[in-house]
Amino acid sequence: MNPRVSALVAKDLMLYFRNRFYAVITVLALVFFIAIYFLMPSSVDEELDIGLHAPELPPVFGLIQQQEGFKITNFENEEALENAVNGGQFNAGISLPADIVEKLSLGLKPMITLYFPSTAPEEIKDSITVLIKELAYLQTEQAAAIDIDIEVLGPDLLGDQIPVRDRMRPMLAIMIIMFEIMGLASLISEEVEQGTARALLVTPMRVTEFFTAKAIMGVGLAFVQAIVIMGIIGGLSSQPLIMLTTLFLGGILVTGIGFLVASVAKNMMSVMAWGVLAIILLIMPALGVLFPGTISGWIQVLPSYYLVDSITQVSNYGSGWGDVGDNLLILAGFNIVILWGGIMLLRRKFR
Repeated sequence: MNPRVSALVAKDLMLYFRNRFYAVITVLALVFFIAIYFLMPSSVDEELDIGLHAPELPPVFGLIQQQEGFKITNFENEEALENAVNGGQFNAGISLPADIVEKLSLGLKPMITLYFPSTAPEEIKDSITVLIKELAYLQTEQAAAIDIDIEVLGPDLLGDQIPVRDRMRPMLAIMIIMFEIMGLASLISEEVEQGTARALLVTPMRVTEFFTAKAIMGVGLAFVQAIVIMGIIGGLSSQPLIMLTTLFLGGILVTGIGFLVASVAKNMMSVMAWGVLAIILLIMPALGVLFPGTISGWIQVLPSYYLVDSITQVSNYGSGWGDVGDNLLILAGFNIVILWGGIMLLRRKFR
């Protein structure tokens, strides 16, 4: 490494950890997030909440509301039922056609639609399907009295039910590296405000060396912390090389955003304000993983979406390069644009 770059990196690390706020918050954040992970339940709740849309309920089908282990919620229209199931509010949804009683009495086969979220395990799908067939048999005393249409809402994840604490992995990883936005931005903003940055550039140190040192420090801190937390909570147990690549790209992302924040911030207070705003926006995709159905498609305009989606697929579903390759390429593209934009805007402050 260039001696001037290595010297500046060492100086920045010393100043970073000399700042008591960032030194303490870095350690506390690691401990706090790891503790949250292990305090969360490691298993899923299999209580069956069922949504039911039935314009006309056959007498025997009313027994479903008396079945032990089922909590039934009635819906006035099928669209509301579908949205609720897709939003993760119910384990399944049952939609009976308006003419079901008439068709059953005529010996015709009505079509009953069953809705399942993508996270529903096969056991739940099978149990609900068997229950509906049994009720139809009791109503008509015919073995094949109905047709059933099963719809899986959202991406079909092959019935893998993920515990809440494992769904939290992207949130924990992104939160720990997002703190480096404010840390790096504060360091640069302080150097600009005190004139240290301009003084350094008067020396033989070139602008490229200055930004290289800042980037190494920012990416390094974010990357190391992400490795620590993901290693402890099991995020590196599946496809470690892909996960390390994803976390490294995440470190570049927060470094570029740190440059952008430093370029618009005028003092430490404005660094905090802009940094908190950036963090709130960037953690939204992780909230969508933790609470399925709460975030709509617009979230894909945020670069952190591709970071969160890759962490989720790799750590929870063992996805390979072919599954997350597009995500990583898009994230790398965002990184280039954001890092370049941050450097260009910061250079204007040095003039």
